[in-house]
Amino acid sequence: MRLDGALGVAVVDYVSRMTLGSLGKPDGLDLDRAASGATDVVRAKLSALDLVGYAPTQLEDILITLDTEYHLIRLLNRRTYEGLFLYVVLDRNRTDLPGVRKELRQIERLL
Repeated sequence: MRLDGALGVAVVDYVSRMTLGSLGKPDGLDLDRAASGATDVVRAKLSALDLVGYAPTQLEDILITLDTEYHLIRLLNRRTYEGLFLYVVLDRNRTDLPGVRKELRQIERLL
């Protein structure tokens, strides 16, 4: 939540669809439900990459752009955390997206 423009954040297991923890209350959004639903986005993207035979080194993040918000899904790719991702809801007007992505990479390294 220390990220500029952060409205909410959750840690999600995309294998079980379980939200492991969340913080923040974006207006009009059930954060736990949205984070759990984001598992479908992650699964679909990983499946699509597999379907076309494209195997990048690793999938870092998925960005969903809304008119007033960014929803950023950051996969935690370290072996210990395989199957987990961070779901971050950001105020589009107060967010430096490249800065947030950099900060999330640093947070992942610290885990």
